[in-house]
Amino acid sequence: MPRIQLPTTMPKQRAWNKGRLIGQKRPLLPKQVWAIRARLELAKNFRDLALFNVAIDSKLRGCDLVCLKVSCLVNASEVRSRASVVQSKTKRPVQFELSENTRSSVIEWVGRPEMFQSEYMFPSRFHDRPHISTRQYGRIVRAWVKAIGLESSGYGTHSMRRTKAAEIYRKTGNLRAVQLLLGHTKVDSTVRYLGVELEDALSIAENIDI
Repeated sequence: MPRIQLPTTMPKQRAWNKGRLIGQKRPLLPKQVWAIRARLELAKNFRDLALFNVAIDSKLRGCDLVCLKVSCLVNASEVRSRASVVQSKTKRPVQFELSENTRSSVIEWVGRPEMFQSEYMFPSRFHDRPHISTRQYGRIVRAWVKAIGLESSGYGTHSMRRTKAAEIYRKTGNLRAVQLLLGHTKVDSTVRYLGVELEDALSIAENIDI
């Protein structure tokens, strides 16, 4: 009697994204920004406070933020009100403003003993690395959002980049301004980045005379 070959059954594997929030990372709301900032101030975590404030104001990608040099932000013991950085992805310069809160936290941080003779704003604690890595920055961001009760899988380093840009767009509807601040070469990149619907974008464009 011939033997019947039964189909091979593979054990079901847990999907890698089960239970996780995937897709574009959310920007922080203003109240969440202040909640994180207040926690860092109370903890006297000078490095993280400066890192958080600069991340929000600069709207830089993580790879550009972590390798910021002190000279980019500080000149003759004074923090610049505006700074310019050449983006590693596009090789194009992008300018950003530094708010009073950010300038205060930066000057406090660069005056700390651990910053003595440091070339980089956020130096690594490992001797073989000049500054913190993007992976370490990601872990720091997750710790910030978890500390205020948010689901960390919904947020990441791009949340820091998107936060102020999203707020500027919400208050002004000015896509061109946001495009310049993010350093995007095309406005449609800004539309996708902010999650702006096409109809919304067209309505805004119709109200802008050039």
